Parts: sequence; C-alpha cells; structure tokens
Amino acid sequence: MVRSLDGLVFAPVADQAPGQVGTRTRFTYHEQDGTVWAEYAGGDVVRGHLVGTRAGDRLDFRYVQLRTDGSTACGHCVSTAVALPDGRVRLAETWQWESRSGSGTSVVEQVADCAAAH
Repeated sequence: MVRSLDGLVFAPVADQAPGQVGTRTRFTYHEQDGTVWAEYAGGDVVRGHLVGTRAGDRLDFRYVQLRTDGSTACGHCVSTAVALPDGRVRLAETWQWESRSGSGTSVVEQVADCAAAH
C-alpha cells in the first residue's frame, strides 16, 4: 500500500478543459484513519475541496469547486494511488461531474519538492 497522503501536495500532469483543474492547480491532501480530504486552488479554480475515504490504494471522494468565472461545480472521483520509482506518489483518477454532464480521467502527481520532506 502507498504511504499516507497526509501533507502531500499534488499537481495535474496535464491541463483539462477550461474551467477545470490544470497544471497550475495544487491539491494539499490530508489523511487520517481511512478519511481523506484536500483543499485545492490555482488556474481556473479559485477554491476547491474534496472529501472521502481511502481503502488500501483506492480513494473514493466527492469534490466541489468555485471557478474564476463565479460558477460552481461538483462531482465524484475514484483514484488509485501508485508509488513512483523516485518515491513520489501518483493518483490515477476517474471522475464524473454531478452538477453537469461529463466524465473523464486524469493524473495528478506529488510535487517534487514535497517528496523530499516526507
């Protein structure tokens, strides 16, 4: 099982569509007793939050965000945590909007300077 995500900072490896998270978005994760949550911001996202659970290397959470255009959006995501050869963590995500139509996949990776601290 991949180590705790508590205190780790993640960034998407590629930009998504406008109004969604992108390479300038940063996620700060917290984890305690099978519960995960994070705050995120950057790019088209003014503020976002996610909350859910972790069982082994599987995360299951809901997210909600406020965009720079003043709109809000929410959805559901299931992620798989993977340890990278350099010691960082990758989350492979499958997500679906609940506030509108649309779904997809994305990848976020631990920011390199955060890897040295853990």
